[in-house]
Formats: sequence, C-alpha cells, structure tokens
Amino acid sequence: MARFFMAGTNIKDGRAIIRGQDAEHIRVLRMRPGEDVVICDGQGTDYRCRLVSSAPGEAEAEVLEVVPCRGEPGVAVTVYAGLPKGERADFLVQKCVEAGASDIVFFNCERCVARPDGRSMEKKLERFCRIAEAAAQQSGRGRIPEVRYEHNYVEMLNLSMKAEAGLFMYEKGEGRVPMKQAIESAGSFKTAAIVTGPEGGFTEAEARMAKACGLTLCSMGERILRCETAPVIAVSAVMYATGNL
Repeated sequence: MARFFMAGTNIKDGRAIIRGQDAEHIRVLRMRPGEDVVICDGQGTDYRCRLVSSAPGEAEAEVLEVVPCRGEPGVAVTVYAGLPKGERADFLVQKCVEAGASDIVFFNCERCVARPDGRSMEKKLERFCRIAEAAAQQSGRGRIPEVRYEHNYVEMLNLSMKAEAGLFMYEKGEGRVPMKQAIESAGSFKTAAIVTGPEGGFTEAEARMAKACGLTLCSMGERILRCETAPVIAVSAVMYATGNL
C-alpha cells in the first residue's frame, strides 16, 4: 500500500487533499480511484484513505480510519555517530532509520576524517534529512527522524547523558561490558543513547570522558565493525531487547 507523510497534504472533514510531489508520485504509480493509501502525520498517527481522484498536481482521498502507526517502536533511541566520510554517512542514516532510531546526531571528535565547514555541513544535513524521510516512508515509520550535527564532543556527551540508557561503543580497553549485559543492566527504559565512533574509533581520553559522564562502555564482540555498521547493529540490539523486533 502506498504511504506518504503529510507534507503538502490537507485533511479536513474526512477528506485528504494531496498536493506536490506526493500527488505526482500517485500519478507515477498509476493509482486508480478506489485504491487505498496511507497518509502519516509525522507524529505517529496514520490516516488510512481511499483514493477518490487524481489529477496533475493534486489528488483527493477519503479518510476511512485514523489509527496509531504500528511502525514506531516503543523506545526512543538516539544515535550519536562520529561523522564518517563519503557515502558511509548516507548508509548510516538510511539503515538506522529503518532499524528504528528516533534521531541521529553526527558529531566531531579527534579521529574524525570528515571535517566539513559550515556551508558544506548544511548541504550534508539537507541530504541526510531527505534520506531519512525516504527511509521512514519506505519502512512504515510514523515519524521522520531528525538528523543534526554537533561540533563539540563534550556537548554531544551532555546530550547523550539525558537518556535513561547510555551506551558507548568502544572497541578496546578494560572496563567494557558486553552490549547484552549493558542493556539488561539498564533495566526498563524508554529512551536510549547509542554513541559510536568514526573510522578511527575513539581515543582513550574520549572513552574516559564518556565513562565519567555515566555512559556504559560497551563491547560489540570480537569482530571488527565498520563505523557505519556498528550503530545499525546497536540499534537493532536495543530494539530486540525491548521487544520492538
């Protein structure tokens, strides 16, 4: 069933007027009157509709049912990822959204290879947001995760500390616990922060800072994971542990 977010859509008196790119998409899909379509308000509510008409630039649908979106997990997981270079960041955004991440915050740290200036970062964020929207639409999410950038490592840690469960992925050193144990030790939680490093990983000093801030240093096993793969696996592990898979 075709699915769209509410941008460009007006719902009133049981009718949905769809305009812009979504209306054009309906025409590209060659949808006919009588076919069902789902419109999501981006806040976790789905409008199940039946297409009434489709014309260039505008389509109309009848609202049949208003229900909570079943694609939104019951735990809000924010991914904090050291900004990788090239297409790795695109992959990270797409797959973390599909896995169920609520937000993605890229950050700068000592071993980050990618160090874009202000204007370049703005363009990257615009692209990341488009990728997040497409991934949310494709995977049946009820909201579009926000993607943003934090230049200051300490401020990133301050943000991650606000979550009930703070998980810092670290590939070496003492004081780490298996991720399964870290999730279980956090008990029942509704918010989680997953912090992963860039291509070169974290320095020992950065890991010590994270531990001092109350984050749990986690091991993800003996395999070496790419910087764009680790957060996807971590989000999936949290989703499984909290009954969202």
